[in-house]
Amino acid sequence: MKSDIEFVTWFRSVTPHIHTSRGKIYVIAFGGEVVANGKFVELVQDCNLLASLGIRLVLVHGARPQIESRLQADQQETSYVQGMRVTDATALQYVKEAVGKVRVEIEALLSMGLPNSPMANAAIRVVSGNFVTARPIGVLEGVDLQYTGEVRRINATAILDQLEQDVVVLLSPLGYSPTGEIFNLTVENTAAEVAIALKADKLIFLVDTPGIQQQTESGNTLLHELTVKQGKTLLAAMDTMDTAPNQPNEDIRLYLPWALHACELGVERVHLISRHTDGALLLELFTHGGIGSMITRDPLQSIRQAEIQDIGAILQLIEPLENTGTLVRRGRELLEMEIERFTVIEHDNMIIACAALYPFPDDKACELACVTVHPAYRKAGIGRILIDHLEEQAREQGYHRIFVLTTRTAHWFVERGFSETTPDQLPQSKQHLYNYQRRSKVFVKSI
Repeated sequence: MKSDIEFVTWFRSVTPHIHTSRGKIYVIAFGGEVVANGKFVELVQDCNLLASLGIRLVLVHGARPQIESRLQADQQETSYVQGMRVTDATALQYVKEAVGKVRVEIEALLSMGLPNSPMANAAIRVVSGNFVTARPIGVLEGVDLQYTGEVRRINATAILDQLEQDVVVLLSPLGYSPTGEIFNLTVENTAAEVAIALKADKLIFLVDTPGIQQQTESGNTLLHELTVKQGKTLLAAMDTMDTAPNQPNEDIRLYLPWALHACELGVERVHLISRHTDGALLLELFTHGGIGSMITRDPLQSIRQAEIQDIGAILQLIEPLENTGTLVRRGRELLEMEIERFTVIEHDNMIIACAALYPFPDDKACELACVTVHPAYRKAGIGRILIDHLEEQAREQGYHRIFVLTTRTAHWFVERGFSETTPDQLPQSKQHLYNYQRRSKVFVKSI
């Protein structure tokens, strides 16, 4: 019974994510390691689920380990410049062979439809093609990279035509020139440029690490969110070191520049998630906190005046505290009448905190009321941010003090500079409304 309730609760919790994802374009990029170690079966199942929810998918695969294996098998030497393979005419033959084999294996797995499996009745249609026009990179550090190239142009119209027909587009790390030449590309360059050209809603990189990590006193801490500005600061710090600082490997140094590039040129969000975690794609996309690192151009969190459409979310926040008696009960009608008094903090389209400010002009005082923070954010300093904002707002409007009535959170307000006083120190009009049966404690703060 408990597991049934948990399942229903979970299913309902992902509904908003499903609604916002339908019809969106997601570009998912992964290296050849995902195919080589057999993990692609799970990824295919997750991609099938995304497609069934109406998400338009572009998959971009790599083939580095497969290329390396073929070269080593024939004892062919290979070299790299700035992390890119020097592709001569001989190496290009191995590249084409390995890439072709990986693409066929991926298409075969995407074609699965076994009964009693997550792929039952999937009927995924896959298309590949010459959607990527490339050019040679040329000479770097005095070395001619020959058939190693970079993206020159993406045929976005042709890809969008396929996505409109509910077809999954599969792109290999190869590009073609108008002269008929083939160039070996990197998966990160290809994926980023495709996402930019398609104006994709999300670009997702499957990487070796849990995401972007930063060193703290207690060890490496995963950065779940960062802006382009923060990412550039981190990247600059990494570039001043001989090795990537505080990163388990070079994956972040490899993918982060392209993630920032994509965000700057219009991709709304770029995610870096671990390829080693089963279901990482679903956990990142359908849970509010995610499992990896997400990069956005601007901060996801904002503080603003509440609007009428926020009432449902505010009620969800405050009702549990009303049921325990922590807050005075407010109905929807009262909220509708007083919505202009409320301020909310919104995080990634979700209301995570609210508070109301009621002015008493004759006493140059304001009442702070209905201070509520979502349980998942109560140790993140959200309440302090909200209180500071409202104090500044009251100060700008010419008020000299702010007071609050509480039954359960006295210490929290004391820690934020409030001092306990008595009900007879309240504004006269508020004294008449004081509930002596509730016996709320009164705290005041000069602003």
